[in-house]
Formats: sequence, C-alpha cells, structure tokens
Amino acid sequence: MKKSSILFASLLMATTAAIAQTGSGQIVPQIQVNGIGKVNVTPDKVTIQLGVENKADQADQAKKANDEAIAKVLKFIKGMKIDDKDVQTQRVSLYKTRDYEEKKDYFQASQSITVVIKDISKYESFMTGVMNAGINKIDGVSFESSKVASYETEARTLAVKDAKQKATDYANALGQKAGKAVLVTDGSSYAPPVVRPMYMMKGAAADMNEQTLAVGEIEVISNVSISFSLE
Repeated sequence: MKKSSILFASLLMATTAAIAQTGSGQIVPQIQVNGIGKVNVTPDKVTIQLGVENKADQADQAKKANDEAIAKVLKFIKGMKIDDKDVQTQRVSLYKTRDYEEKKDYFQASQSITVVIKDISKYESFMTGVMNAGINKIDGVSFESSKVASYETEARTLAVKDAKQKATDYANALGQKAGKAVLVTDGSSYAPPVVRPMYMMKGAAADMNEQTLAVGEIEVISNVSISFSLE
C-alpha cells in the first residue's frame, strides 16, 4: 500500500510539475497546485417568491380577482416596513385554457412577486400575513448573505494559503523549496450558494416547541491554480 502511495505521488508530481523558460533561456522548474478556500456563513436575509392564481369563466373576472388579491398583498408588505426596492413583480399572465375533465373553457390569471426580507426573524409573521392577504402559491425560498463579497475575499485568501501549503508539502518531499508564485489562475465560477441546515427558527404563531424554518449556512467557495518556482 505504501509503495502504491509513493508511486501515485510520483506520478502526480510528474503531471503537475512544469518547466518554464526565462527570456535568457534559463530553465526554471515549477510546480503547479490547486487550492480551495471555504467559508461557512449564517444567512442574514431571505428571498421569497410569492404567487397569486385565480380562474374564472370570463377574463375580466379572473383579472379582477387577481388584482384585488395582489393589492391586499402589497398593502400588507408595505405595512411590514419592507423597502419598495426589495419588492418586485416578476411575471403577470392572463390566458384561456380548458378543463378536459369538465369539458369547459376558463381564463387563468396569475402574478408572481419576489420579496427580499433583510430581517429573518420576520419570516414567520410575513408568511402568515401574505397567505391571509391572498397569496396562494409559494414558488421558492432562498437564504443569502448581505456580506457575500467580503466572504468571497476571505475564501480567496484561504484558497491561496491552501495552494501554498500543498506546494510546500510537495517541494519538501522532493528535498526542495517552493519559491515565488509564477502564475495565478482564478478557477472560481458562479454557483448557487450551498446551504447546510444547522439550526431552526421557531415560528411566532406556532407552538414554541415546534421548529419551522431551517436557516442553515451558506458555503462560499473559491478555487485557485498557482504555479510556484522550485528552489
């Protein structure tokens, strides 16, 4: 087993090591490694996608029912002291469709709204209120951090440290030293936040022993590839 591990390490070094040539023609041995940095963050805001749907025999009836419900919902949201910039209509539709079981045509009206709540403690009262106001569809709930940019910086720093440590480990195994960074390549790309359930929030209207919301943690990840000179 030990022999296999040594052979694998040797193959890995042969694959990741690189040779660079300076302008004077001097060969500079290098080692290329990948580093990863992870920061776990507790969300401090939540984005909720709400929807209202109504159907009726006539188009104006379906639209009127939807408009009345949306007006009540927006009034409630305003009463929750949520900034106007954190409330946005995403989609409005009105169309004719058919119920093949009843063999009857009807009109379907729908509208969706996205709301950002920057105080997660308001989640329960908000959800109860919008449902009572007329919301009959919840399309999604996502947790986010308002400080994600600073956490991304921290993750990048950790990724560089991880790469540096790997280079040092490999260089020590070769009886050499890892020198200065020669080339740095950012390997990060956008990905939806990874949420790790960690604890629950208790609902204001629910039994205090009941847990109703898994907030969890957001995992911010950064990847980097760095080539170090070997000394």
